[in-house]
Amino acid sequence: MREENLNLRAVDLFAGAGGLSLGFENAGFEVVFAVENDIWNAETYRMNRNGKNREVILSDISQINLTDALKKFRLKKGEIDILLGGPPCQGFSFSNMKTRTIDNPKNHLFRQFLKAVKEIYPKWILFENVSGIVNFEKGKVIEIINSELRNLGYLCTWDVLNSADYGVPQMRKRFLLTANRLGIKFSFPKPAFGNGKKPCITVKDAISDLALLKNGNNIDSLPYCYNGSKLSNYQRDMRKDWGKNYCLNNWITKNSDLIVKRYKFIPPGGNWQNIPAYLMKNYKNKSNCHSGIYKRLKLDEPSIVISNFRKNMLIHPEQDRGLSVREAARLQSFPDWYVFYGRLGSQQQQVVDAVPPLLAEILGNRIMKYIIEC
Repeated sequence: MREENLNLRAVDLFAGAGGLSLGFENAGFEVVFAVENDIWNAETYRMNRNGKNREVILSDISQINLTDALKKFRLKKGEIDILLGGPPCQGFSFSNMKTRTIDNPKNHLFRQFLKAVKEIYPKWILFENVSGIVNFEKGKVIEIINSELRNLGYLCTWDVLNSADYGVPQMRKRFLLTANRLGIKFSFPKPAFGNGKKPCITVKDAISDLALLKNGNNIDSLPYCYNGSKLSNYQRDMRKDWGKNYCLNNWITKNSDLIVKRYKFIPPGGNWQNIPAYLMKNYKNKSNCHSGIYKRLKLDEPSIVISNFRKNMLIHPEQDRGLSVREAARLQSFPDWYVFYGRLGSQQQQVVDAVPPLLAEILGNRIMKYIIEC
């Protein structure tokens, strides 16, 4: 449902590498400008929008006068159709128990988003975060967000959605909140995959056409393994608008011989618990090892959540190595024409922090439907 003639305008805060923007652009929205404070995230965002007259403001959100930013684009308070944003969420995540407290300054960035709502006063809002925000401080953060938006005249709806239920080859649960000041009662799109519906998109569906790689591969551009009739529908979608016989971002972290030796003991679906004790002597307290460490993906299922896949040493389903940036991008539903910039560690972080563009597009289409019909 692409309604470009409606000229619906969006602003994306905490934009990262641009997954949320990409989805809403595909749904027909024009992202007037984005705000991002990391130089390589901003570079990736900018370079993938060359010639599209998009601007990414490289700055901390707290340092920007959003009223002036709107004026630059000849816009006034209240004229933006939707404000998008996913404040950095490590502080809310269950995997980050050390700083999962109210004292972590990152846990207050949602207030900057609320401040931006007051300055921009958009017709619609989409706020995204980790599912752990729901129970953080016994739901206090959600209560604050809902209360402040209601006081501004917004009608709020929130839910936790699993990306795999919407065609993304990854079990990734995210908190989504929509709100509008038009009195429209919104409902999220229903799952279309799994539980008796269409089969979930698997790791094989997503990455089996990509190059065979070795541990530590540092060759950026490599040809696909196969083409033509062997491609899954998902692979065809990822290659759409790319039109080349190769793809980029094939870099992989080079793991030590010891780590690669550990990999050999882990079956599909297994994790660090499959590694013999004599190879894990440097892990003094194994009770701190969560199930995602040394996890080998299964070809015939969606991936587990792509989170810190370098540090967790997420393992390719068939090869004794970590995932490449492009493989992780595929599992996040980034198309192959979308290129990531910066050092390897930065590229990896850009991918894992992003909102899956396919999920964002489905949400954009849903909101577009409400706008058209109401």
